[in-house]
Amino acid sequence: MYSALVSTPDRLIEATRDLLWERGYVGTSPKAIQQHAGAGQGSMYHHFAGKPDLALAAIVRTAAELRAGAELVLGGPGSAYERISAYLRREREVLRGCPVGRLTMDPDVIASDKLRAPVDETIGWLRGRLGEIVQQGLDQGEFDRSLNPDEIAATVVATVQGGYVLARASGSTAAFDAGVRGLLSLLAPRTGSA
Repeated sequence: MYSALVSTPDRLIEATRDLLWERGYVGTSPKAIQQHAGAGQGSMYHHFAGKPDLALAAIVRTAAELRAGAELVLGGPGSAYERISAYLRREREVLRGCPVGRLTMDPDVIASDKLRAPVDETIGWLRGRLGEIVQQGLDQGEFDRSLNPDEIAATVVATVQGGYVLARASGSTAAFDAGVRGLLSLLAPRTGSA
């Protein structure tokens, strides 16, 4: 499944990332990781202390990838509204759900302070970054002054995560797309600068 050029630790981490997204923590057995990575048991335990250690490495990598992808759009050019719109409309695997957000529904991840920490930090970072952008829009007179940046940031994150749930439940991206359109219509600048 993975190129021979990819190191064994990277193959194990990538396999764990895929399996956590697909099956959750409990469904991600060491044997399944090894098979998915094309690595032996000795290799796995040579590089990682055990499943929790490997899961943490996978979650940290997934969180870093999510942050980098979000920042690429949020830190790009355009008005605050345009950047938020670009974030909401960026390409996603909607029917698979969010690889970080799904971990919040995994009782084994949430029960572990170590495994939960990168998930919580990433969601906190995203809310903070979105709040900064909303504040920039307020400072430039782009948004209605009654908007609270922290509340709008929480609403954007909730729209995305809730959109994933609705899409997965219906088997269609239509519910996700409708939520995005609805939120953007509520955020549309009153000055016509979008």
